[in-house]
Amino acid sequence: MRVKKLHKWNLSYAQAVDLQKHLACRVRFTPLKKPPKLIAGLDCAFTKDSQNIIACAIVLKILDAPATAASSATAASSATPSFSVTPAPSVIPAPSVIPASSVIPAKAGIHFELIETKSAVRKVTIPYIPGLLSFREAPVCIAAVERLKNEPDLFIIDGQGIAHPRRLGLAAHLGLFFDKPTIGCAKSRLTGTFKDPPLQKGAYTLLKDTKKPDLHTKYEIRDTKYETIGAVVRTRTNVKPVFVSVGNRCRLKDAVKMTLACTTKYRLPEPTRLAHQLVSKLKLNV
Repeated sequence: MRVKKLHKWNLSYAQAVDLQKHLACRVRFTPLKKPPKLIAGLDCAFTKDSQNIIACAIVLKILDAPATAASSATAASSATPSFSVTPAPSVIPAPSVIPASSVIPAKAGIHFELIETKSAVRKVTIPYIPGLLSFREAPVCIAAVERLKNEPDLFIIDGQGIAHPRRLGLAAHLGLFFDKPTIGCAKSRLTGTFKDPPLQKGAYTLLKDTKKPDLHTKYEIRDTKYETIGAVVRTRTNVKPVFVSVGNRCRLKDAVKMTLACTTKYRLPEPTRLAHQLVSKLKLNV
């Protein structure tokens, strides 16, 4: 898969922060043009000695009927919403276009077939710096995605989208490189405040932040005291929620629906869960 070349990586701290502010203005909050057929999951991990970082990209095909092949990952989700397509508006909508809290009704499950996996390994060259994680992890993620022969319609990435102090987490950063609909699905909160969603699967509340980044954006998405930056989504009953946010080229309600649609009986959606399984195995051999 071809990936955009947006910038170089050998930047100072100040340059990286300035770049984040600039790139955050380029994230697009647009409706999905069509239901995705190929969904990619992306995750990375460090080796035990912290000298190398490994990224794994997996591609799942959505099937119309249950698959019987051994490579299929099939399960019925108790909270799979219907998917509808709406025309793209002339003005970029706000990401907070879903109710402050709700429960996505349970519907029939969807089925996946695993059609491709790719991985990449890179030496760790940047130390951990809070807020700049994407500069450490994105290059190896890009390397893995560039090896894909199948071009995904949508990416779900283990990390933050715009739910970031400067509104450019790993998923948002990568979403600009991929120029594809991208969703950030993180296991924990990086910034913002929220109320716990109800305990049932499909419930969610909004993740909000009062600290506004110093951005000059042409899109009117920061016109209230509390800015919606994501959703706290219960993907499994009585289990900790995940933190979902827009990465690029989708809306928050699309991100929440697709995350739930891709979640089977586990806490994580299948694309990132399988990518996490694969990278966890690979790092033991590096």
